[in-house]
Amino acid sequence: MTKTSRLDGFIERPRRALWQLSVPVMAGMGLQTAYMLADMYFVGQVSAEALAALAFNMPLVFLGLGVVFGLGTGVTAVIARYIGARDKRLADSSAEHAVALGLLLSILFTAVALVWGRSLLAALGVPSSLMSLAWDYFSVIAMGYVFVVMSVFFRSILSGEGDTKTPMMIQGAGTLLNIALDPVFIFSLGLGVKGAAWATVISQAVPALIFVYLLFFRDHAYVNFELKNFRPSAGLFVDIFRIGAPASFSFIVIAIGGAVFNRLLIEYSEETVAAFQVGMRIDHIVLLPIVAISASTLTLTGMFSGASRVDLIRGTVIYALSRAIGVALAMGTLFFALAPSLVGVFSESPRITEIGTGYLRVAVFGYPFVAMVMLVGRVLQGMGQGSPMFVLSLLRVVLLSGPLAYVFVFHMHKPVEWVWLAMVGGMVATALLAAVWLKSALGSGLASSVVTGRVDGLATGRRL
Repeated sequence: MTKTSRLDGFIERPRRALWQLSVPVMAGMGLQTAYMLADMYFVGQVSAEALAALAFNMPLVFLGLGVVFGLGTGVTAVIARYIGARDKRLADSSAEHAVALGLLLSILFTAVALVWGRSLLAALGVPSSLMSLAWDYFSVIAMGYVFVVMSVFFRSILSGEGDTKTPMMIQGAGTLLNIALDPVFIFSLGLGVKGAAWATVISQAVPALIFVYLLFFRDHAYVNFELKNFRPSAGLFVDIFRIGAPASFSFIVIAIGGAVFNRLLIEYSEETVAAFQVGMRIDHIVLLPIVAISASTLTLTGMFSGASRVDLIRGTVIYALSRAIGVALAMGTLFFALAPSLVGVFSESPRITEIGTGYLRVAVFGYPFVAMVMLVGRVLQGMGQGSPMFVLSLLRVVLLSGPLAYVFVFHMHKPVEWVWLAMVGGMVATALLAAVWLKSALGSGLASSVVTGRVDGLATGRRL
């Protein structure tokens, strides 16, 4: 039976398509955020030191995942554009290249983490008093990188063809398993922070194996995999890296920024680092719909770009942006009012609750600007332009927020609230640049950039 893509249905009803893609992503991320919050809660019950050790791990874990997620968006964009151009052969080949790339990255990341993990943690500023706890967590996570990496690429492949429901169901099952295993490994087996890591690894392995079964044994996807006849194409790898690598670099910049802020905040206290980590986890709740809308816009922009439907790109982007900013405003207002209660759930320490509340009540003012930056980056990726995401992240973290916070902490000796203001200020300035970039893209330069991106991508892909 001939497989059919979702392209025609998306073209006919683009606004409905946006929500058709976004809702499953939102549900899956909701479960993932529930896991992160549960993980934070359970680790917080162990001790404040355990919570701080977990906080120091996050930039390093995010660094590896950022590379993978960035390249995954490149995979999604490339596959979506070839499907939009109705070139199934190159869509299939792009998916095969994504699998090969995932395997290579899995081997590389695991080796680096196990050999240089302690040195990396030390370089990120982990105090000697927390090193044992931090390494307990990271050493276990490193052994499960292959499952995390391959799951990301499998999700990216399915997202590129417009299937977000299947990844949501699979990852949702893994997340629920993780939540169930956390108290067992952390408390019942007495493994503490290491138990949280083992629960994460096991719950990532199960979804990865389900993806393998569905894609390679059940022929579930629109794209086909013929790995026994796989022939590497430099052109397709270049396409994926051209769009995805700048996003990876942006994640790396953000991860480094997280490490820098941890280093700055430890000047105040370990409780400040822990409170910041709690606040960042709560931030993920508002990011759920924003990330879902942005990811769906990436898929649609890629497909409409491949199909040369400039009109659909413009209308879809404006609609998506208005909804994302509206959600950010509504949730920011709610979080400002509920900040003490939200933070208090994750720690019994009054000091952590106080600091975390202060962070959240400043951070909410940056939520609409986060929506702008995130969506603009994904839209331009779908059009074949990967560099804006990196430039925007570099501006926010390296050129604005980081230096401002450094000056506030070490030169002006300001209270921690000034660090939060530096973060929001950097986001506001970055959003202004993103708005200008988007206006330019949606204006006279849009048609030429879309057509050029499509032609260049197809030409590159055909050099097999």
